[in-house]
Amino acid sequence: MNKEELTAAVASSGVVGAGGAGFPTAMKLAASPEFVLVNGAECEPLLKVDQQLAEARADELAEALDLVVRALGAKAGILALKEKYHGAVEALSRAIRGRPALSVRTLGNYYPMGDEQVLVYEVLGRIVPEGGLPLACGALVLNVETLLNVSAAALRGAPVTHKYLTVTGAVASPATFRVPVGLPVAEAIAAAGGPTVPDPVAINGGPMMGRLEEDLSVPVTKTSKGLIVLPRDHPRAVAKRRGLGQMMRLAKTACCHCMFCTDLCPRYLLGHALNPDKVMRLASYGQTGEGTARAGQVFLCCECGLCEQACVMGLQPWRLNRELKGRLGPAVAKALAKKTPAAVNRFREMRRYPIPKLVQKLALGPFEALAAPLSDFPGQPRRVRLLLRQHLGAPCLPVVKEGAEVRLGDLVARVPEGATGAPVHASLDGRVETVDQDSITVSAL
Repeated sequence: MNKEELTAAVASSGVVGAGGAGFPTAMKLAASPEFVLVNGAECEPLLKVDQQLAEARADELAEALDLVVRALGAKAGILALKEKYHGAVEALSRAIRGRPALSVRTLGNYYPMGDEQVLVYEVLGRIVPEGGLPLACGALVLNVETLLNVSAAALRGAPVTHKYLTVTGAVASPATFRVPVGLPVAEAIAAAGGPTVPDPVAINGGPMMGRLEEDLSVPVTKTSKGLIVLPRDHPRAVAKRRGLGQMMRLAKTACCHCMFCTDLCPRYLLGHALNPDKVMRLASYGQTGEGTARAGQVFLCCECGLCEQACVMGLQPWRLNRELKGRLGPAVAKALAKKTPAAVNRFREMRRYPIPKLVQKLALGPFEALAAPLSDFPGQPRRVRLLLRQHLGAPCLPVVKEGAEVRLGDLVARVPEGATGAPVHASLDGRVETVDQDSITVSAL
């Protein structure tokens, strides 16, 4: 299979990054990288999808990576995962035997090791330019589940209809399920035995970068990685509920300009000109800073949230950075100089943040040891709600009408002409119940 065939198959199957912002994968595969990196670091604590898939489907991953490396003409493919995932490391090491272009690289147990730019430096020793992508230094990065979706699209023409999801925290039976895209969050939690606390909330994603879900009827999307169920008054839920206005008031009264947020910032430690403490200094004087040239540095922020854990006052510089990104707009982001630092910060090795320390700081210690094994999803969902925008790019346009019968894998929404995005496919056999500007609801037959 050549690059054009691979890219076309992946585009029509609706493959996007199976976590994070969900960059359409076909756009990545159009490049000509020197290396293809498979990100199995599982950046956030408590989530287990990629490490479990790497162990359970190691042979398929090796075959898929070999296919991508050959199709793109890359020099090598590297499967990168934390050393502590012993079962996955052993399974992948066996699976790549006889494939000289492939290798396994182990990583330390630090946060945010799964950040693309951190991963590229740890594996290749190359620094991604400020405001740039890994491709700028010869690396294409796919996570484990995304690579499996690429393989399914290329070899079987299978569209993305299901999502692997770790359901953990305050639930009776933590597990990792393969669930239909569009499944209500509440049903995924029920499949894990239901919440063990009254009036629960869930973090959709990891405890650091995931979003707080107080309405558990919201659907699972292609980028969902996990659901962490917590009591409503858990410190992590309280911190995520805090609004920008409240944080700005706290910054004005509590920021002591200690620079701890900058000292631990992963992008600052890569040599990037990102100084969260300086942005917070503007906030402490009652400004958001969008009128200053310095504000453009916020586009270098990956919003990992480590600055919040570094802050002795519990402030959230990443939240201000996110707000400024929206106010400044993409034009400012595109105007960044794309400068490549000459070297990483000389203190970087000493300032890496251990995951065990992070777990304790987040008050998640009791949940970290929960196994959440790969399990079959019990039962059949009654309905799914397929969002027309689940990731980066334009919202899709429905191609079905209310009352239409659809089968698993049928196209239900397409990408607008000339736009960036990924199509949406039915995740169960059913009938189209509703079509609106945001979603398509399909009820099971």
